[in-house]
Amino acid sequence: MTDVTSAKSARRPHHWRRDLIELAALFTAVVVADTIAKTVVRGAEGPYMLVFSAIALIATATFHTWWARRHSHAPPASDPAGTASPLPTTAHAGTSTAPGTGVAASGERTDSEEPVETVLWRMRTTVRDAPGSLAALCTALARHEVDILTLQTHPLAEGTVDEFLLRAPAPLQANQLTREIAAAGGSSTWIERADAHDLVDTPTRLLGLATRTALDAAELPLALRQLLGRCTIHSLPAVSLSGRPTGETAPVEGVLEETVMRLRDPSGGAITIERPYLPFTPTEFARARALVELDARLGPRVPRSQDVLTLPEGNEITVRRADQRDVAAARAMHDRCSARTLGMRYHGPVSDADRYLNHLLSPRFGRTLAVQTTSGRLVALGHLLWDGDETEVALMVEDDWQRRGIGSELLGRLVAMAEEAGCESVYAVTQSSNTAMVAAMRALNLPLDYQIEEGTLVITARLAATGRPSRRPHEEHAPFQRVER
Repeated sequence: MTDVTSAKSARRPHHWRRDLIELAALFTAVVVADTIAKTVVRGAEGPYMLVFSAIALIATATFHTWWARRHSHAPPASDPAGTASPLPTTAHAGTSTAPGTGVAASGERTDSEEPVETVLWRMRTTVRDAPGSLAALCTALARHEVDILTLQTHPLAEGTVDEFLLRAPAPLQANQLTREIAAAGGSSTWIERADAHDLVDTPTRLLGLATRTALDAAELPLALRQLLGRCTIHSLPAVSLSGRPTGETAPVEGVLEETVMRLRDPSGGAITIERPYLPFTPTEFARARALVELDARLGPRVPRSQDVLTLPEGNEITVRRADQRDVAAARAMHDRCSARTLGMRYHGPVSDADRYLNHLLSPRFGRTLAVQTTSGRLVALGHLLWDGDETEVALMVEDDWQRRGIGSELLGRLVAMAEEAGCESVYAVTQSSNTAMVAAMRALNLPLDYQIEEGTLVITARLAATGRPSRRPHEEHAPFQRVER
């Protein structure tokens, strides 16, 4: 019998049969008492029967007392007040208690607990593929009031990698949590702080990344980085800028080597992903390969949205995304540019400028914005290039269209794209004499770092410390009037 009586059983209504039995017993007792009384008064053996009845009554009372003490239903001695002890709270889907919230399993706040500050952790650990291994980890976490928000399992050839999103009390340190996991049977444990973005469940996050990749081919490197966490992604072209084969390729099924995976690039060449601090699992490899296969099936694509702007003198220009289908128009713009403009942009022989365009306009290496006139002529290009863990911005404006604010407009849009992609900084490589580029970078109103080496100036704008602005930097002082169409 349990110490807690449910409310349902405590309020159980009396059945009519019980009332009938009690009434019959009462009538029987009256009849028996009346018979005994008449026998005692009128019969010769009445006194003896009275003595025997008294002895039987005493014996019955003694037996009842002994039985009641032997099979007592009273509350335990530790609970003298007779109050029922509360049910123990257990971690259960939909009813678990968040650490520090003072919320019991029933969902009601207990007055005895005060809110405790909590933090989010992402943790991976390897356990034996045996019954009870996961239960041991959960028990160790529960002892420290750590709440498991999500759990993913990554099967290995030997063992299983369990990936947790945890909410733990703020005083609980990572090294203490790691020691507890090791004592519970976990090995190769990795842990880092998480944020609110990690609360999105895995299927929803994967669908979002697939949607972004389907809409824009330039999103593939970003989607892979968000899928796999902090990693370095290199897109290695099959043909060099000089037109020679590089020999960079990968099997159709890809290659997984612990902290490095190689996937075949749909546009030619290979995509190499490195994560030295944490080995990839076969599950992660399969997800990354699925994104690359999706990109290959959809083919070249860029969003076709565009903005029409009016310059101060009244001319209209259109800002849109560009890709390798714009190579011919970009080469025509090169032909109209002066040697000084090409030299400022490419920092090398002017004759090699055309060979860079296929690389620069490929969505695999970044995003490109183009500015064209009402006649369809390309007059400016802006590039946001993925350079491993860093991001480069580059601009080129045709001579006849310079000093009209077009470069600043493109730069502001590229920086906004970098912020949306989660980049911490962007850098521009130019020359000390390129005062227009320096002024455009300063107009961003972002923290800037300068490095000068042999006449080459590298300007780095830090984005992480400023937060994501509600308005694009280039919109604050834009000399353009937007045209609604």
